[in-house]
Amino acid sequence: MVSCPKCDAPIDVEEEELDEGDVLSCDECGASLSVASVNPVELKTEDDDDDDEDDFDYDEDEDEDDDEDEEEEEEETWH
Repeated sequence: MVSCPKCDAPIDVEEEELDEGDVLSCDECGASLSVASVNPVELKTEDDDDDDEDDFDYDEDEDEDDDEDEEEEEEETWH
């Protein structure tokens, strides 16, 4: 029996007919689910995919530039 990773409700599907990447929806909470693996069957919410993309939005160059500006300001105050 496959269950929703978001609300734990049972999902009525034939496990043998699932392929990795298939998209399902939970009747209970309405979550959009994708098949992460078929043996064993694991589902993940489509929201999880969006979160993964957000992880890569961080730009280290911007942060380094901010650090350099702060160091320059500190040097100016010590003179």
